[in-house]
Amino acid sequence: MAQLILLNKPFNVLSQFKDNDGRTTLASYIDIPEVYPAGRLDFDSEGLMLLTDSGPLQHSISHPDKKMEKTYWAQVDRCPTDKELDPLRQGIKLKDGMTKPAQVTLIQEPMHLWERTPPIRVRKDIPTQWLEITISEGRNRQVRRMTAAIGYPTLRLIRCKIGVWSLGKLQPGEFFSQQIEPPRMKKPNRPFKQRKTNRQRK
Repeated sequence: MAQLILLNKPFNVLSQFKDNDGRTTLASYIDIPEVYPAGRLDFDSEGLMLLTDSGPLQHSISHPDKKMEKTYWAQVDRCPTDKELDPLRQGIKLKDGMTKPAQVTLIQEPMHLWERTPPIRVRKDIPTQWLEITISEGRNRQVRRMTAAIGYPTLRLIRCKIGVWSLGKLQPGEFFSQQIEPPRMKKPNRPFKQRKTNRQRK
């Protein structure tokens, strides 16, 4: 069996266990030996991270070829219309190429949402809007770049789901551990070697 940890990573925490610059890391919240992150989450983003002690499970979650869907709550500056979100649903051109179509929905502020420390910058008389965005890619700061590309910069970003695993009611810094069956890794195909016959050996 493999150990899988679901962590609600707080804001301004590195998604690793060590840092030479003295920034807060996962070590401040996870004291379980021999577990490693299955994927990353930006320093200034919050929400669900998965950690495991299983190499095959880590690979199945984080490898780009697996195309595991990830869902985010993004609080954006100002209020886009549903029509203005269509470029994200169709795929939008970023500096590193076209994105794959995303699932994007206008939502109310998520339930059980905690206050961020420090809070986002609030501008008087300028509202914000929450979006739920599901992508199957893992480009650097992809969701933030996508919303900025349509003119609505992300002010706060929370990952709420990875594949079948969701954040639930975990508060910042809280984690839940479970035992699951790890996936079986396929054995690499070995090149076929033709066996020499007695006649070929002569």
